Amino acid sequence: MASFNQVLYWLIANSIGGKNRVKIIDSLFKKPQNAHELSENLGIEYKTIRYHLKVLRENDFIEVAGSGYGRTYFISENLMKHKDYYNEICKEMSSKS
Repeated sequence: MASFNQVLYWLIANSIGGKNRVKIIDSLFKKPQNAHELSENLGIEYKTIRYHLKVLRENDFIEVAGSGYGRTYFISENLMKHKDYYNEICKEMSSKS
């Protein structure tokens, strides 16, 4: 089984949707938001946001409170523990751009 850091690297730096996931995670580090807010704030299609939220939630990067349209997403404790490694990955990605 892959470690959290390995999955983090794969989903952020080594997959097509990594850049959008970084935008979502960075926005959620600032404040919890629902999918509509994220879509509006980031200029990313709502359906795309929903897809990435599903992937991030399935891999324990984010958690959710509430239900329905007002469902609010926030950073998981697990990702908070690995924030330094997340920042390293982001720095590596930006140096390649």
